[in-house]
Amino acid sequence: MRATLPRTGRPPADILDEMRGFKRDDVDWKRGRSPAFMFEASAAITALGRDAFLEYFSENALGAGRAFASVKRMETEVVEMALSLFQAPAEAAGFMTTGGTESLIQAVQTCRDYTRAARGEPRLAGNIVAPESVHPGFDKAARLMDLEVRRVPVAADFRADPRAMEAAIDDRTIMLIGSAPCYPFGVIDPIAELGALATRRGLWLHVDACVGGYLAPFARMIGRDIPAFDFSVPGVASLSADLHKYGFCPKPASTVFYRTPEMARHHWFDFKDWPSGRFATTTLVGTRPAGGVAGAWAVFQHLGVEGYKRVAADLLAFIDAYKAGIRAIPGLSVVGEPPLGIVAYTAADVDIFRVAEAMAKQGWLPGLLRRPKAIHRMMSMPHAATMDAYLADLRAALATVRTAADGASTLRAEYGGR
Repeated sequence: MRATLPRTGRPPADILDEMRGFKRDDVDWKRGRSPAFMFEASAAITALGRDAFLEYFSENALGAGRAFASVKRMETEVVEMALSLFQAPAEAAGFMTTGGTESLIQAVQTCRDYTRAARGEPRLAGNIVAPESVHPGFDKAARLMDLEVRRVPVAADFRADPRAMEAAIDDRTIMLIGSAPCYPFGVIDPIAELGALATRRGLWLHVDACVGGYLAPFARMIGRDIPAFDFSVPGVASLSADLHKYGFCPKPASTVFYRTPEMARHHWFDFKDWPSGRFATTTLVGTRPAGGVAGAWAVFQHLGVEGYKRVAADLLAFIDAYKAGIRAIPGLSVVGEPPLGIVAYTAADVDIFRVAEAMAKQGWLPGLLRRPKAIHRMMSMPHAATMDAYLADLRAALATVRTAADGASTLRAEYGGR
């Protein structure tokens, strides 16, 4: 039966108690049982982000330019601080959004409109050429804008294949895409080669750093081998990065940046032909929580460069140990060479999805890849405390599958389930 609105109101304490009860069936992400969806550097940083969000719980970032000067100030400063991280030129511009998918959609729309103006073709639809590993948000953008996404097989190392991508380009191509890193495999595409390709062919290159954008710069600062992926690469026109992933800021908060003000000018939605006058926004949504802006600003101010470097060192040291633990189990191997927070692994002699089923019985929510078949995890610090337990359960699950009768797994790979 459908839920109905209560006839009479209920006491707040009763409501909150019932909501807490609802969580009994949720995955225990605080104990590292979820493969994705959450990011935490420490409980203290999460608490700061929450408190800052609540300071601006009622404010609407749609009104930042007119009613809430403090929100406008914080948003501007978050964007400016981020631009410096991504080695953007002085004239570069950026905007906050509510998430990675919105950042991708905005980048595609901006590229389309910029290209239409540059080519003098106001109705140009065109196509996007990308490795098969790019985020589905690009396909969502293409569906909204009647564009075509041409997904090209990745190379043997699971990174984008620039030669294969160039072969897919035609005179209707408007955009190339690379990831830093891609979500499925956690590897960073050869952005320098893609930048050279974009420059040679006169195309827009977008770097999707939604997953790794706020980890990769600090990983490089602590001596990790992180290839060039940002505006230091000639040919990179735009870049997206999620604050609410490895920026450890409260949801919803993402960013998207453009190399030149001429590009960024096409990002805006600006409409005047209605009774209330000009309506200008830099996001697909109108109303959006100012708390996301405030939380990001507060976490940036609290951690600073040195704080983010400490988090990166702790996180990546744990992930190194995790990958070593996987490789130490006979028959298991890590997919590719992921340098940041995503790790996928597969098995040589058994169906890894059957192993995932056995892990699920131990309370671990499995993240899965379908090509190649693999177990997938996007790591955050709560995973560190349960690493030994996870690896022990993994060894046991693998042994169980190896000795059990043959059978087909009923699992299927999915990320954002209905």
